[in-house]
Amino acid sequence: MSYRISGLSPAPFRHLFGLDDAVLAEQSIRRYRVDAMPGFPCRIGLEDLPVGASALLLNYEHQPAESPYRARGPIFVREGAEDVAVFANRVPEVLARRMLSVRGYDAAGYIQAAEVVDGRALEDAIARSFAREDVDYLHVHYAGRGCYAARVERG
Repeated sequence: MSYRISGLSPAPFRHLFGLDDAVLAEQSIRRYRVDAMPGFPCRIGLEDLPVGASALLLNYEHQPAESPYRARGPIFVREGAEDVAVFANRVPEVLARRMLSVRGYDAAGYIQAAEVVDGRALEDAIARSFAREDVDYLHVHYAGRGCYAARVERG
């Protein structure tokens, strides 16, 4: 089974990079200086940010489907990030080291499969979800806080 785990495009966030903290706060966005590793997982690079990096915490609509499962929530992005991570047939460490919620959606944006797994078992969960014909794509969330982590598509 072939799959691809992708980070977010930096395009929707570029206009925020370098803004004053007060301007960010007006948009309910907060800048953090990373002080622990791991602890601040970037959704663009799909990596835990190194100590000293600048991270923006903001609300993001990760599931825009016109269904009851439409959703948004908090994510971290590395300030200045440009390189979108794509992992073909392998799980990035940022996911492997955490408990995860895996949600399988159909083409209409309805959940057809869901499970919570240790990140080291993510590949098996991907295989189980994609074995179903009614699952078109997956969203992975960090189970502890429920935040969106990454999208998984068939390879």
